[in-house]
Amino acid sequence: MNIFGNSFAMQYQKLRHQKKDLLILLLAGVITLFHPSASHAQLGRAVRQVIVTQASTWNSNTASMQCWQRAGAGQPWQPVFEKAVPVLLGRKGLAWGRGVFNPPQNGIPAKIEKDWKAPAGVFQLGSLFGYAPTPPGGARWPYIQVGPWDAYVDDSNSPYYNRHVRIDPRQGVPPWFEKQKMRLGDAAYKWMLEIRHNQNPAAPGYGSAIFFHVRRGPATPSAGCTTMAEADLTRLIRWVDPAAAPHYVLLPKADYAALRGAWGLP
Repeated sequence: MNIFGNSFAMQYQKLRHQKKDLLILLLAGVITLFHPSASHAQLGRAVRQVIVTQASTWNSNTASMQCWQRAGAGQPWQPVFEKAVPVLLGRKGLAWGRGVFNPPQNGIPAKIEKDWKAPAGVFQLGSLFGYAPTPPGGARWPYIQVGPWDAYVDDSNSPYYNRHVRIDPRQGVPPWFEKQKMRLGDAAYKWMLEIRHNQNPAAPGYGSAIFFHVRRGPATPSAGCTTMAEADLTRLIRWVDPAAAPHYVLLPKADYAALRGAWGLP
């Protein structure tokens, strides 16, 4: 016989559930404390090369780029170039990209497709593309010669979104190819070093086809890429070393200063 009645049993079960929920919340807090989010992570110990571009503000379409290297984890970062390289960014400035770290929530919008903004954040590098049979002399980066059947897809509805694709015309040319194929003979795309924004996996609509490439003029911004004089680009291409796990950092100066310590930047 239950001399306490159903109300006591119900209260007891309620207290048990509340205690269980409290324990779950406490455990979640401990996990958060000792396993910080990517927005508070730092560059990996294997990273020995970092390309840093700093713009004046989020609305800037010009900036300065410097390369940094270190002998190993915990060693001091050293500048590579005698002076910073002038670069051009997206016509409408910067927006947060999808890279190695989660961006802080500071009211700045995320980059989206065709917004004419360069993605800000920290990014790995992808493939090196070019028209020539071989990359610039001395380059160590994996190289792909662009031909008539290469595409880099910026269609958000495509399963190949934000990816390089090489089709086999013997198996038929898909209807999307003509609009997505990589340009041939355009001097601005003579060399293209991929910046791995919005990859692994690519989120539809959040921006695609971001590269370092040759500028169209000393005062002509890009659609979202980081561009520079050809001589500076080839110097960058010769410097990057796959064994040094190079990363690209693009931030306004104030944000770089604020995040430098938390992200372990040069």
